[in-house]
Amino acid sequence: MTPEIARPTLAVFDFGKTNAKLLVFGADGSILAERRTRAAWPVVDGVHVLDDAALLDWMREVLREAVASFDVNGIMITTHGCTFALLGEDALATPILDYEEIVPAEVEAAFARIRPPFSETATPAMERGFAFGKHIVWQEMRDPTLAARTRHILTLPQFWVWRLCGARVSEISSLGCHTHLWSPYRDDFSSLVDRRGWRGKMPPFREAGAIVGTMTLDVPGRGAVTLDVHNGVHDSNASLSHYRRVVPGGMTMVSTGTWVIVMNPDCPLDALVPERDMLANVSVRHEPVPTARFMGGREFDLIRGDGPADVTEARIASLVARGIFALPSFADGGPYPGQAGAFVDDAGRSVVPAPDERAALAALYVAAMTDLTLDLLRSTDAVVFDGGLAKVGAIPRLVAALRPAQAVLVGRNPEGTACGAAGLAYAALGLDPFRDERAARVAPFDPPGWREYVTRWRHLADQRTRSRTEPAAPAPDAPNKG
Repeated sequence: MTPEIARPTLAVFDFGKTNAKLLVFGADGSILAERRTRAAWPVVDGVHVLDDAALLDWMREVLREAVASFDVNGIMITTHGCTFALLGEDALATPILDYEEIVPAEVEAAFARIRPPFSETATPAMERGFAFGKHIVWQEMRDPTLAARTRHILTLPQFWVWRLCGARVSEISSLGCHTHLWSPYRDDFSSLVDRRGWRGKMPPFREAGAIVGTMTLDVPGRGAVTLDVHNGVHDSNASLSHYRRVVPGGMTMVSTGTWVIVMNPDCPLDALVPERDMLANVSVRHEPVPTARFMGGREFDLIRGDGPADVTEARIASLVARGIFALPSFADGGPYPGQAGAFVDDAGRSVVPAPDERAALAALYVAAMTDLTLDLLRSTDAVVFDGGLAKVGAIPRLVAALRPAQAVLVGRNPEGTACGAAGLAYAALGLDPFRDERAARVAPFDPPGWREYVTRWRHLADQRTRSRTEPAAPAPDAPNKG
């Protein structure tokens, strides 16, 4: 008789900037359990840093639960980008810095002199630490002993791999996600890495999902249990990996969370406009992936404010009919950088939306911004929505109405990031639990005047950009100084 093949159960940690969660996957791709917490970023030495010790305690606690309840035998990690860890001999050389910390002007100027060009890294100049090469330089400038004490530079998923099993490894999707440390055109480290002497501090690469070590956990009633630790992956790239399996043919991925990350592998690289927050991520296959982005999840919350959270079709239709707009941008980054968000009417005059309309206005804003980024990335094939904002059903349906020639899809499970991470880990075991999964096409929601509304929204947004960047025309009676 043929012995039964073990069906491994997997714990996937999915860490956003604020929200952290554990999802337990069965080998058939089903989610068996979920636990959530919030990451803390206390102020230490004048800057916000991650309380990694508290998060590690939570991870161990929920892992014990998962092992006891579901016989988990492997761990996979996916996290947001922009964040790094500097390791010394056997501990962090300095705390993990919040990527939203503002860099002093003198550091910005110093980094601008050594920042690799867009033609090398496909990463534009970015605010704060959105490209974390600048934050590493700042950390080294703040502490003149830090460079000498740093043995290894890790991206955030690989930091957690090290915390769990001690392995020091690199992974391409995290290192290549707008860090200024990687040249996707050469498939090698950037000139910044060599200029700063960091190449020798980069651990060897392992594929996302590969087993890189083991963790021993003391589980009540079970004693010491050994778990495989898989190499982690960048969150948006995990989603891309997942939906490339699920959606046949070409597709554009709209991964939503704090950021809305729009990725079109078929967009030509010469279409990237760095001034509009366009860049190339790097896939788990080492491919440059043209990307456009905006901080849509945060902007949704800021536009919604304290009003009711429900988004109704009636409120959306009313806002469209009356011509009430939320204009970019309500957070850093995106195709309208440095521009403050505003609520206006059709004539561009300031308005104050009613509290019970603001969630609907936020949905209209995210749909219009998503449609713009899809145009910037020359998207013509299927569009797949994933993540938190995919649950706001009006958003993908509004986009579907604007793009009737494209199928707009939503995955069976909105946790595409975690599914992608699980799929990579299971692939290392020779399994493909999501092979039969398909994404569902959404029905368009096309309130009267919706296309005209979006055209007007773009005009008003562009008009504000021009008024901010172009010199004012002289008054008719101004003297001629020529």
